[in-house]
Amino acid sequence: MRLATWNVNSVKARLPRLLAWLDETAPDVVCLQETKCRADQFPAAEVEELGYATAAHGDGRWNGVAVLSKVGIEDVSNSFPGEPVYEGGTDDPQTKLTEPVLLTPEARAIGATCGGVRVWSLYAPNGRTPDSAHYVYKLAWFAALRDALAAELAAGTPLVACGDYNVAPTDEDVWDPAVFIGSTHVTPPERQALADLLALGLHDVVPTPMKGPHPFTYWDYRAGMFHKNMGMRIDLFYAGEDVAGRVRSAYVDREARKGKGPSDHAPVVVDLD
Repeated sequence: MRLATWNVNSVKARLPRLLAWLDETAPDVVCLQETKCRADQFPAAEVEELGYATAAHGDGRWNGVAVLSKVGIEDVSNSFPGEPVYEGGTDDPQTKLTEPVLLTPEARAIGATCGGVRVWSLYAPNGRTPDSAHYVYKLAWFAALRDALAAELAAGTPLVACGDYNVAPTDEDVWDPAVFIGSTHVTPPERQALADLLALGLHDVVPTPMKGPHPFTYWDYRAGMFHKNMGMRIDLFYAGEDVAGRVRSAYVDREARKGKGPSDHAPVVVDLD
């Protein structure tokens, strides 16, 4: 079974690349993030021609997640129990709140059972700056995710929770730790949130890089950062014990980040026995 996760940064803008990649790489299950389209506007017909069923969750703005599967797709869940929503500061990143407002969740999580594996496609909040309300929201989102995954793991179902976590787990996962001092993605509370997920019994399946010693998955579009390999590992593949024990190989498909009009993220591809 071949699984993959990819922040496509607009599925419509990237559709020709996505279809070509699906045809060439032939994953059985794909988790997509930042699709930036409503669920009813997701190009399901196009991916269906390649044999994929689709579950999509999106509001047409800047988030959006989806699961594509060749091995069945059941028990679809848009969002997870207790998922918080950020409100009252979207237009002002510096707005400060003591806690996020809980209303309707953004399109940041979708779960589905595919080929006997419970799969979650996740697009964590960015956090913006450590002194913003959006950072508070990010930590609340991770805390709720932990509780939701704890309940699913307790049910004994094989589990994968993958996607754009917007956190680099260690200093080895950023090209220059000094550059990120005072920024989100690397703060101790964010990294503790990841550690809390792993404490549930999840395993970080670290992929093999295709260039250099670090398996970066994201490179900013600016200043030739991709070609200089000035990246981050923020697209993560977390697997339960039974799935982690089946991992045969994992790699960052850096080739998918090349060429004209790419996403700023590369896919992570994991093969299971």
